[in-house]
Amino acid sequence: MNDAGLKKRWQTVDGVLLLDKSGGMTSNAALQKARRLFSAAKAGHTGTLDPLATGLLPLCFGEATKFSADLLNADKTYDAEICFGVRTDTGDREGAITGTAPLPPDLADRIERALPRFLGEQLQTPPMYSALKHHGRPLYELARQGVTVERAPRRVVFYALEPRVWAPPRFSLRVKCGKGAYIRTLAEDLGQSVGCGAHLTALRRAQVGALDLCHAHTLETLESLPENERPACLNPVDSLLATLPAARLDARETRCFLHGNPVSSIQAAEHGGEVRVYGEQEGAKIFLGVGRFKPDHALWPRRLVAQP
Repeated sequence: MNDAGLKKRWQTVDGVLLLDKSGGMTSNAALQKARRLFSAAKAGHTGTLDPLATGLLPLCFGEATKFSADLLNADKTYDAEICFGVRTDTGDREGAITGTAPLPPDLADRIERALPRFLGEQLQTPPMYSALKHHGRPLYELARQGVTVERAPRRVVFYALEPRVWAPPRFSLRVKCGKGAYIRTLAEDLGQSVGCGAHLTALRRAQVGALDLCHAHTLETLESLPENERPACLNPVDSLLATLPAARLDARETRCFLHGNPVSSIQAAEHGGEVRVYGEQEGAKIFLGVGRFKPDHALWPRRLVAQP
């Protein structure tokens, strides 16, 4: 296809796709495949999932890409399966085995006693097999060359660690955590704390902020739909911002706000620092973007969506 054909193929598509990513696929590969299915001219994701992991991967099209970074800091929920008694160099099932140990007869009790130690704010050392960069190079590239570099511990938080199934040597639990937490590292640390080592065997992301896997679609399902039915699978742009309080403007304030001017009739105390903003246009409620209250107590535009 020539360049003119390619330009004609891509369309303006605005919205959020909640994708149920399959295992063995990178987040970028999933993004590009979904983008082609929607012929979306502009697309991005809200943070990657490891190829090993499955589950919720929110993808942004068009105007939604302006807010994709807002989910990077969102809390997340995972269903994890950990195998005890075996350690690997990557901390998950895809790595080479680096050690084994017999399971203690009281392992279930040890796990139960150990879990509370990992709740709350923790210092966690990122794994070498990660996308973090050292002098511009991803750590996983160095790790594959047998190079290990010092990594500074990072503050992470675990809000809940809920045991699910214990089927020796595998143990599954639901993990609710803040940004930047590595579940592979949690599995390794938990294995070390009970004395036999462990690695992550499965990981499925169930929630990102207010977005839930139960509303997600697989690539296979999307492929099976006629092209004109796929847009119905998209969530509105403001679904990315559901955790923010909402402020509503009248028609006059809407015009002012869309021109980049502050609105002073909204009380900051009612909403907090940052809000999603809705306005009125020709009698209809529309999403305008995100605003922030500044020290002058006026609501200033921070990021606006293009209006039809």
